[in-house]
Amino acid sequence: MNWVLGNTDTISDNLIAHVWLSIPPIVISFLLSVPIGLLVSRLRKRNGVARGTASTIVVVASLLYTIPALPLFLVLPAIIGTSTLDPVNVVIAMTIFGVALMARSAADAIDAVDQDVVGASEALGYSPAQRFFKVELPLAGPVLLAGIRVVSVSTISLVTVGALIGVPNLGFLLTDGLKRGISAEILTGIVLTIVLALVIDLLLVALGRLVMPWTRGTGRTARAVRRRAADDVRANEVSA
Repeated sequence: MNWVLGNTDTISDNLIAHVWLSIPPIVISFLLSVPIGLLVSRLRKRNGVARGTASTIVVVASLLYTIPALPLFLVLPAIIGTSTLDPVNVVIAMTIFGVALMARSAADAIDAVDQDVVGASEALGYSPAQRFFKVELPLAGPVLLAGIRVVSVSTISLVTVGALIGVPNLGFLLTDGLKRGISAEILTGIVLTIVLALVIDLLLVALGRLVMPWTRGTGRTARAVRRRAADDVRANEVSA
């Protein structure tokens, strides 16, 4: 406790740096993964080469997660022309890992949308863009939310590796604590990383409930709401 009270500036600086390194990859990986998931979902509905291409895209995206984080941090500067200590390297690496985790989830989320509802929207004259943004994306929302929650926890954890190349974040408390033999510093780094992951996860859940109000109730209630929404679309189709 004495170490924590005497090093609040160091702790807060590294915590803020950790947040700024974590949030952009989470957001960017989501924005990149949704169109990838949409493409994969569309290709899965076709036969032959298209279906095989969809499987290849998912496999390649998943394999990106097997790249060791530390070597990736060291290779990226040579590829994109940044310095070794540039935080951009960490952001790009975390985005790559985020897409690797999220691409399959996005494809599965869109695949899980009730095709009867999609067909009804087509009959009502929805354009492909309208069908995606007004029907498929909202209905795929809960599965997408589950995927991005996994990405957030993974990202916040992996960012700590950036401390090994000198990029400030909560991982610094771990490496510095090990070097100096200060167990309180190590414990602080671990606890804050876990707390940050929990806070971001709770914020994502709250955001999901805000933009997807039909998921707020119990599982049975939420399913009933979604079922009524689907019935309304079908009813509109009949009346049209």
